[in-house]
Amino acid sequence: MIHRKLGPSGIEVSAVGFGAWAIGGWMWGGADENQAVAAVHAALDHGVNLIDTAPIYGFGRSEEIVGRAIGDRRERVVLATKCGMVWDREEGDFFFHSNDDGVTFRPAEKKVYKCLRPDSIRAELERSLQRLGTEQVDLYQTHWQESTTPIADTMAELTKMKEEGKIRAIGVCNASLVHLAAYGPIDSDQEKFSLLDREIEQNGSLAYCRRQGIGLLAYSPLANGLLTGKIGPDRQFGAGDLRRGNRRFGKSNLEQVAAMLEQIRPIAEKHRATLAQLAIAWTISRPGVTVALCGARNPQQATENAAAGDLSLSPEELETIGKIVHL
Repeated sequence: MIHRKLGPSGIEVSAVGFGAWAIGGWMWGGADENQAVAAVHAALDHGVNLIDTAPIYGFGRSEEIVGRAIGDRRERVVLATKCGMVWDREEGDFFFHSNDDGVTFRPAEKKVYKCLRPDSIRAELERSLQRLGTEQVDLYQTHWQESTTPIADTMAELTKMKEEGKIRAIGVCNASLVHLAAYGPIDSDQEKFSLLDREIEQNGSLAYCRRQGIGLLAYSPLANGLLTGKIGPDRQFGAGDLRRGNRRFGKSNLEQVAAMLEQIRPIAEKHRATLAQLAIAWTISRPGVTVALCGARNPQQATENAAAGDLSLSPEELETIGKIVHL
């Protein structure tokens, strides 16, 4: 497994990380907790050391599962979580309505706000530490940016938490170039990035992070499973699954992606790799990308993802993959 420094923090992280959104069940049609714990264990056993979660992933459930999974393995883990999406207060920017299954466009029992006020993120951190069963988070990230709180106020509180030893490094997620510059000295930025999602290469965010020495965590490197080659055109998604009704997972688009993946299958076969591993390896090869955060709901998926960290592709192969697979 390749290991890299996480920006200026000095923390060493595996190039393939474990993204813990799906194991919280929320927006993924539920999750099996025992399988989720086994998935985390499999990832750690195969060289992954970065686990990324958030309170919103199952309204605390993902953090609780991660806490259970790493209980006797905490020293092996670079633990990342987030703040800024709250459902216990109506402050900040209203984001969406939700129930325990996922986002809904009708009024629901939970109203989720983007809130980065100092007292709010302080309260969030304390709850996260309790759910995770730890005294310190290695990387604490603002999950989404909001308009009602001065960034300087948010950053001041994050810096104070770091000085207190409650967090080791500060990161942001889903941030524009304006946000990145306004935050000042941060350790990481987490953005959506995959063969099918290359906006950060086009809008300058990836180049900015590279110039500034900021670590880049790429989430959804498999495009919610679209790049695994395992989702057929007639696949039906269950209730609560974010892919249900999503045009990206409609039959015509699934057929288009499948045709592109077939063109790169010979490269995968040459390396005795899966299409998913090829997509992950391409992602972590991009200049400026530090980590690809890969979700897994069972040990088999976690083991397969981790193996991508050992996959070495030539510059010609990487270029071919990038040219063929795109939207």
